[in-house]
Amino acid sequence: MKHRCLQPELLDLLPQNDPDALRTREEMVLVNGIMGNHRWITRMLRRHGETGWRITELGAGDGTLSRQVLKLGLCREEALHGADLASRPANWPAAAGWTCGDVLAHPLPEAEIVIANLFLHHFTAEQLGVLGSRLSPATRLLVAAEPARRWIFTILGRLFCEMAELNHVHRHDMPVSIRAGFRRDELRQALGLGEEWRVSVQSHPLGAYRFLAWR
Repeated sequence: MKHRCLQPELLDLLPQNDPDALRTREEMVLVNGIMGNHRWITRMLRRHGETGWRITELGAGDGTLSRQVLKLGLCREEALHGADLASRPANWPAAAGWTCGDVLAHPLPEAEIVIANLFLHHFTAEQLGVLGSRLSPATRLLVAAEPARRWIFTILGRLFCEMAELNHVHRHDMPVSIRAGFRRDELRQALGLGEEWRVSVQSHPLGAYRFLAWR
């Protein structure tokens, strides 16, 4: 898998309240648990964040990760903002902000921290460049967990889907996501981060591309 390959994912094509979409989002809790994405992101926030910093989650979905951030005391409700094509979740914190729409079409909120989980791989390099150019001057920390683009993970993913009895949406979308994932310094280059940014990239054994950037 030398180059990224972006293809439509079924979950993105289904209505928000479609039964298959609802089941897939429930299964994502298991997938994120196996990959350890939420645990790693919150650990990075605790390690590198500072009291009072604002947090924006891109692709916040049903708000599970952001609510965990609040539960761990890593951010105040007033300092939290979520952005997604989906509408504001019913259980989204009352004092937290929400932007419904394309993140490429709306200015990003001013925040010291931007987080993303299994979201950035949906964008082309050109789109990621636009996203990077929209980062607020206030932003000091980027934390993203994405698919690591390695052929071994497509095999492991197929086995996992069968063992966990994941639905047909996941069986289609998981290899598609992996082929659209990242390797090495690709995400930094696509976002167009300058020399003022320090970057750490790790490939987790269970398929996560863990990206951390700070300035």
